[in-house]
Amino acid sequence: MPSLTRRSALAGLAASTAALASPLPPQPAPDVPPLTCLIRYQIDPYQRDAFAQYAAAWARIIPRCGAQLIGYYLPYQGTNDIAWALIAVPSLAAYEQYQARIRTDPEGRANFAFAQSKRFILREERNFIERVVRP
Repeated sequence: MPSLTRRSALAGLAASTAALASPLPPQPAPDVPPLTCLIRYQIDPYQRDAFAQYAAAWARIIPRCGAQLIGYYLPYQGTNDIAWALIAVPSLAAYEQYQARIRTDPEGRANFAFAQSKRFILREERNFIERVVRP
């Protein structure tokens, strides 16, 4: 068995370091439509559980009504009254069709009524963003 020399150890260390420092190959992006509705909520921070219940219901409703839910997010650290949702669609026309379906969906209507009755959403704003770079 050959003995390990200082030179061979340093060469091995350099090769390992170079391998770790090189960027990872790009991973394929999930199949997400190019247009995303970013919803920013100002919520009552004392009703986080109600907002979480509201978000969980949308996880069932949104896909059924024709959009792709990327996720709902509650604040973890920092500002405690801002939450977000990301909903992907192929186009603004597809978003309008999805909105029409969600307004007539019985579970969707019940979830809207739940939010209105509990009043945990203080403000809501929607922006449409498009993906520029895929990971």
